[in-house]
Amino acid sequence: MILPTRNIAPDRALLTIAGTIFERMAEPTTVSRIWDDVRYEHQRKPISYSWFLLAVDLLYVVGLIWFDQDGLLCRVERTG
Repeated sequence: MILPTRNIAPDRALLTIAGTIFERMAEPTTVSRIWDDVRYEHQRKPISYSWFLLAVDLLYVVGLIWFDQDGLLCRVERTG
C-alpha cells in the first residue's frame, strides 16, 4: 500500500502520491488546493480522495508536513 506491490503500480503507491503532494507545497496551502493539483495531474488514472488523504496522513506521520494555526498545510523546514 505504501510501496508498490504486484497489485499496486508505482504511480499509485502512497509514497509516490505523497511525493507529488510534497513537491507542490512550496508555500503554505489548503488541502483543497493540493487536492485540485493532484487530481489534475492524475486525470488519466484518477485517484480517490481517500487515497489522497492517506498520502497526506503519511506525510504528517513521518513529520514532513504540519498544519498551521490557520489550517494550512506547511512543509517542515529542516536546517542542517
